Amino acid sequence: MPARVQAWFELASRPADGSWLAAFRVLYGLSMCVSMLRFIAYGWIDDAFVRPQFHFKYWGFGWVEALPARELHALFWILAGLALAVALGFCFRISALLFVAGFSYLQLIDVTTYLNHYYLASLLGLLLAVSPAQRVFSLDARLRPRLAERSLPAGWLYLFRFQVGVVYTFAGIAKAHTDWLIHAQPLRIWLGARTDLALLGPLFTYEWAPLMLSWAGFLFDSTIVLWLSWSRTRSLAYLFVVVFHFVTRMLFPIGMFPVIMVFSALVFFPPDWPWRLVARARRLFGAGAPAASALPAPVGESASTRARFGRAAVLVALAYCGVQLLLPLRFLAYGGNVRWHEQGMRFSWRVMVREKNGSITYWVRSLRTGRVWEVSPRRYLTRRQEREMSGQPDLILQLAHHIRDDFAQRGLGPVEVRAEALVSLNGRRVAPLIDPNVDLARVHDGVGRAHWVLSGPPAPPPHTRPI
Repeated sequence: MPARVQAWFELASRPADGSWLAAFRVLYGLSMCVSMLRFIAYGWIDDAFVRPQFHFKYWGFGWVEALPARELHALFWILAGLALAVALGFCFRISALLFVAGFSYLQLIDVTTYLNHYYLASLLGLLLAVSPAQRVFSLDARLRPRLAERSLPAGWLYLFRFQVGVVYTFAGIAKAHTDWLIHAQPLRIWLGARTDLALLGPLFTYEWAPLMLSWAGFLFDSTIVLWLSWSRTRSLAYLFVVVFHFVTRMLFPIGMFPVIMVFSALVFFPPDWPWRLVARARRLFGAGAPAASALPAPVGESASTRARFGRAAVLVALAYCGVQLLLPLRFLAYGGNVRWHEQGMRFSWRVMVREKNGSITYWVRSLRTGRVWEVSPRRYLTRRQEREMSGQPDLILQLAHHIRDDFAQRGLGPVEVRAEALVSLNGRRVAPLIDPNVDLARVHDGVGRAHWVLSGPPAPPPHTRPI
C-alpha cells in the first residue's frame, strides 16, 4: 500500500475526543425536532403535501407517492419524536436511520419543496446515523455502559468538516459571476423590497449597499472555511458566522438554514470544545474550574477505541466525498447559464443566486380533430407550485406530460402539448425559456442536455435603484 494512503488510514483512525460529535448530535436532533413542529404548527403539511392535486417528481423517483393526509400528519409527529431520540442518543442507530429515511421521503414527494437546507439536513443526518455518535454522552451509553467511549476516530470529524466546507465553498463559487459581483443581482431586487426594515432598511436605499453586500456574501462563503480552519482566526470567524446567518435570517425567509449552518460550523473547533466551553462557563459564573475527575483525560495517540474507522470505512468515506464534489460540478457538462436552464442547479449549494419569475401557458392540440385548448397551470397546481415550476424547465416538462395524460383520460387524446414560457432572470426582460415549437408530450426527461430549452438572454440585468 502506498505510504500516503497508509498515512490517510492512520490519520482517520487516530483517537480524538468524542464530545464534539455528542454535541452535534444534540444540536442536530433538537433543530430537526423544532423543524418538524414548525411544519405542524404553521399548517405547512397541508400546503405542501395534501392540497396539491399533482406532485412533481425527481428523475428516477416517479414511484414516490404522498401518504393520505392523516398519515402525513402522523409522520411529522413521529419524525419529531425520532429527532428528539437522536438528540438524547436513545436507540440512536434505529432512530437516526428512521428519521433520515422519513425526512428524505418527504423531500421526494414533490420537487417544488426542495431547499438546500433540507438536502443538507438529510446528508448530515445520514452521516450521523452511520457514525458512532451514540457512544458518547447518550442514553444508549448510559443504559449499556460497555457501549460508552471517551474517544472516537478522528476520521468522523474530518468527514463532517468536509461536508460543511463543501456547502460554503460551492456557495461561494456559485456567486462568482457578473450578475452577483458586478450588477449585485438578485440582491439588489431583494434589498429594494426591504427598505422599510428597522435599522437596516434605510441603508438599502443607498446605491452602494447591494454591491457591497453582494461582495461581502461572496467573500464570506468563499473564505470562511479557511478562517474557521486556522486556530488564530477561528473564534472571530465563528462570530462572523453567527452574525452573517442572523442577518440573512432577518432579511430573508430561509427557514432553518441559518440555524443548521451556525451549529454545523462548530465542527471546525478542536474536538474537545464542549469541555472547554463548560470550563469557561463555570469560571464565568463563579463556579470555579471543574474538578479533575469531572473532566475527561486527554486523548493520547495510543488511546484505544472500539468504534474503529477502518480501511473499508475510509474508502466509503472517500467515495462519498467524491460524490459531494462531483454533484455541484455537473453543471459544467451542460454549458450555458445554469441559473437559466437549471440543469445542475439542485444539490449544488447555489444558495440565493437567482430570482426568476415566469408566466407559463400550455397550448394543447388534438391530433384527431385539430382543436386547440389554452391551458393554465393553475388548473392543476397550487400557487406555490406554480411559482416554483414557472422557471424550472424539467418541471414545465413534467406538467406537460401530466396534461397529456389528463386529456387522454378524458377521451380527448392523443394530443400535442406546447409551452409558451416567458421568464425573467434577475430582473431582465422576460424571454422565452422553452422552444414553443417543440411538442413536450413527446420529449423524455433525463440526465442529457435539454435541447428544447432555449439559450438565456445575453443582456445584463437592468440597474435598478431602491425606492
